[in-house]
Amino acid sequence: MILLDACALIAVLRGEPAMERVLAILRSGSAAMTTINIAEVYDKSSRGAGLAHTRVAAVVEPLFEGAIIPIPGDVDLARRAGEIRGAHYHRKRCPISLADSVLLAAPGPGDEIATSDSGVLAVATELGIETIELPSSR
Repeated sequence: MILLDACALIAVLRGEPAMERVLAILRSGSAAMTTINIAEVYDKSSRGAGLAHTRVAAVVEPLFEGAIIPIPGDVDLARRAGEIRGAHYHRKRCPISLADSVLLAAPGPGDEIATSDSGVLAVATELGIETIELPSSR
């Protein structure tokens, strides 16, 4: 499975450089997303990109009818995310968010993370998680 970071769907919504790579992942039928990263898509799309929630919903929600498997949170995932953030977060060197930590806690054996976030990529490498580095929108 390929776990998508919020930046992956935001790239699709905004037509950013990672869009084609993300669409290929979606077509592969192996995409998944944590529910906290789904919340982050709505938050960052409206706050950061100025997109209306209705526009985001129109694009994103149909993807959960087959192209993306949602991964719900549970106590074990929350504990692992807290441990990861506690061990790796640094305000300047590695400012991973709590949502990033949940993403990093979610992969099982053989899973990969698709992101353009350098902090997530660095921590994933330290944890031995395979990654797909997406082109940055910056």
